[in-house]
Amino acid sequence: MNIFTEKLKEVIFSILPITIIVLILSVTLTPLEAPLIIRFLIGAFLIILGLSFFLIGVDIGVTPLGSVMGSTLAKTNKLWIVIAAGFILGFFISIAEPGLIVLANQVGLVTSGQISSISILIVVSIGMAIMLALGFARIVFNVPLYKVLTILYGLTFILALFASSEFLAISFDASGATTGVLAVPFILALAIGVSKLKKDSKASEKDSFGLVAITSVGAIMSVIIMSILSKTNEFSGNIESNTPELTTIMGPFIQIIPAILRESFFALSPLLIILLVLQKISFKLSKKAFAKMLKGFVYTFVGLLIFLVGVNAGFMDVGSVIGYSLASLDNKFYLIIMGFILGIVTILAEPAVYILTNQIEDVTSGYVKRKAVLIALSIGVGLAVALSMLRIIVPGIQLWYYLLPGYLISIVMTYFVPKLFVGIAFDAGGVATGPMTATFILAFTQGAAEAIEGASILIDGFGMIATVALTPIITLQILGFIFNLKSKKGGILKNE
Repeated sequence: MNIFTEKLKEVIFSILPITIIVLILSVTLTPLEAPLIIRFLIGAFLIILGLSFFLIGVDIGVTPLGSVMGSTLAKTNKLWIVIAAGFILGFFISIAEPGLIVLANQVGLVTSGQISSISILIVVSIGMAIMLALGFARIVFNVPLYKVLTILYGLTFILALFASSEFLAISFDASGATTGVLAVPFILALAIGVSKLKKDSKASEKDSFGLVAITSVGAIMSVIIMSILSKTNEFSGNIESNTPELTTIMGPFIQIIPAILRESFFALSPLLIILLVLQKISFKLSKKAFAKMLKGFVYTFVGLLIFLVGVNAGFMDVGSVIGYSLASLDNKFYLIIMGFILGIVTILAEPAVYILTNQIEDVTSGYVKRKAVLIALSIGVGLAVALSMLRIIVPGIQLWYYLLPGYLISIVMTYFVPKLFVGIAFDAGGVATGPMTATFILAFTQGAAEAIEGASILIDGFGMIATVALTPIITLQILGFIFNLKSKKGGILKNE
């Protein structure tokens, strides 16, 4: 019960800022109808409850499974088993990720079925599976992460020359979508387990991060390759605008439960099957440890279900209405400022951010404080949302104006930043684009794009996620520079 109270307190402090900001906006710049506000408050309550259960479940179920799995693979000492397991696990984790399912459905809708959602799911999952296997091989062969990322992003930029601009935005968004609430804790735990193949604790510490970053590139490359091979360059569909239903309060929550129930079940079932099968043939955990892990899965399932219902039914409509209202004001500067503020506070409510920041503090034995990473991450995402608002207001600004120099700067920085921070920063890029960003901020962006003449709801919406995935990479590497300077005084952290 103490753990629940502790998590609940932590989550309340994270959700409170965004709740207060929306309430202030509702009585100042963007007046909201009473049913919308009530629905938003119910959504906030469900998010707090769901996130608390989810985080407890991840702590006692998903993370230990990833860790045991990683250690078991390390004990085999056989490279082909490690690589084959990486491929299989990568595929099943990716195809079950709720964020990717949402994105795939959206792509199917946008292209009017020219690119089906199932093809996106399979292609991205294959890309992620290949890269997870490659990430494991990198750890085993001790290849520096920054060199692998330089090669992978170099290849991505070359491939990007042959893809359409619309597909580029989707491909970069896919990288954020695959690294969501489920994949991140499992991959991070797997990385810690597999990195134990090395006896050197410092090397293990560095190798604990970066696996999420490598798998993210797999998603980008696979969608670009699919775009080139399919030669689909034009989108003929349109997304239907979601007009908030103002007459009922509980209706949207009840309507959405069956779909979220299905998504949550399919998201967790592959990991549960892996646990049951491997417990029988390999793990041989004690009854107590096995029961605790199963209990963790139940908490994770219940938490994910409540969280997603709260986000989808309580937050999305409000995000869309606020975005539309702010963009309709004469002074567009309000839109940019509020985009920055909402970006900062929304990231605090992302489940995967908690897991990553806690893991960073644990792995670095408290040297890299969770609070410092959260601040850097929040500023990065705030800037990304503000830049996305600027792009909507000024349609001449292409997405590539942000992505190309942004990733070039990120890659160059990897050669100078302490190597531990390279993995952390690139992992954070994927982690930042979780369900809160992909729903609340996406709805806010699409609402704004709908109000401004010349802006595209679809292209600007997709591009926002890609920008959000980029900026934390730069801000966290800057944080690495600062820690490096401090460590030179304290003699704690060295570059290599």
